[in-house]
Amino acid sequence: MRPPAPPPPPPWRSKLTSVGVTGTNGKTSTTAWVAAALGVSSGPVARATTVGSFLGDEPIEVERSLAGFFSLMGMCVERGGRYAAVESTSEALAMGFSVSWPSDVAVFTNLTHDHLDAHKNAEHYLASKAQLFLNLRPNGTAVLNGCDETALLLSGVLRPDVKKWFYGVRSRGDATVPLDLEAVRVETSWSGTTVHATASHALASALGEFPTEIRTPAIGEVYAENVLAAWLGAVAAGVSPEEAKRGIEAAEAPPGRFQVVHESPYVVVDYAHTPDAIERTLRTARALTLGTLTIVFGAGGRRDKDKRPHMGKAASLADRIVLTNDNPRDEAPSEIANAVASGVTPGVPIQMELDRVKAIQLALRDAKPGDVIVIAGRGHETEQIFGTARVPMSDVQIVKEFFS
Repeated sequence: MRPPAPPPPPPWRSKLTSVGVTGTNGKTSTTAWVAAALGVSSGPVARATTVGSFLGDEPIEVERSLAGFFSLMGMCVERGGRYAAVESTSEALAMGFSVSWPSDVAVFTNLTHDHLDAHKNAEHYLASKAQLFLNLRPNGTAVLNGCDETALLLSGVLRPDVKKWFYGVRSRGDATVPLDLEAVRVETSWSGTTVHATASHALASALGEFPTEIRTPAIGEVYAENVLAAWLGAVAAGVSPEEAKRGIEAAEAPPGRFQVVHESPYVVVDYAHTPDAIERTLRTARALTLGTLTIVFGAGGRRDKDKRPHMGKAASLADRIVLTNDNPRDEAPSEIANAVASGVTPGVPIQMELDRVKAIQLALRDAKPGDVIVIAGRGHETEQIFGTARVPMSDVQIVKEFFS
């Protein structure tokens, strides 16, 4: 029996210019920066993400459903808003979300190993992401990460009327296509990230003047990708290049994304929960570490079991690993931890403490002023899931209480 067809867009859909963002990592951060860029000279921007719904900076309580999403967008129209920034997950896209809400601009961040519990195989995962681009509105624009090989596949399924812009940062790999917007240098420090960019002749001709430098308080070269994607997505939606730059630079770093909670030692809370994200987070931390680099993390229960050894391998970039719980759900925590540990490079010290509070405290207790501790996997989350129970827990709060 076929699932029911997704409902059509509401009759007022055309009153909002909508930028959809999809990919494995960086969706929430990119969506937040898109919204910041879109909101510089317009009314409130509707922002729908996995961490909440917003009109401008105001959190809006709506149910996590298509009806709730339409409610948020309708409120935006009623308040005079003209733009929406929408984080589009693979699960929602697989259920037909982009048919009910086609984007004017579609942004692709990257595609790495994740969510195969929901999609069963990489092909279905990619096909779900592709729905955002297949269902673009007429004369829409696709903004694609040209240093991710998936960009070529997505580019190949676009309709002839869709414009294509490619951006990239070479730290992800060599470009698979000529880049329209490229980071030629990325400077990262404990105060933030500065991206120095260059544009292709085609993009420069289309836009006229464009900023060659964009700064964000977010820390990490991965955010250079997100900043370029957000800037290009907002400009494609009709914002001027300088307004988009101003909006992004004025925006705060997303919570739980390389969030510095303490200094001396530096303690970082990050949402990284895929092999690629863990590796990139640790490479950023390694470049800023004077002493020992420690990671505290686990893996979620009932979520893509195949990635667990790869997470362990990625974590081996640290000098020391403290393995603990993430959200075990109804799996045995020790089995999850052992699966992660199986991928750790031999010789990298591992300590296993399945009580997450104690694991964080263990890592902090031994830290010296020049050390860096990365607490990964949960980021902004404030609850830990055991079976069907949700227990209050914030990695940020645990760190703050330890040092208080």
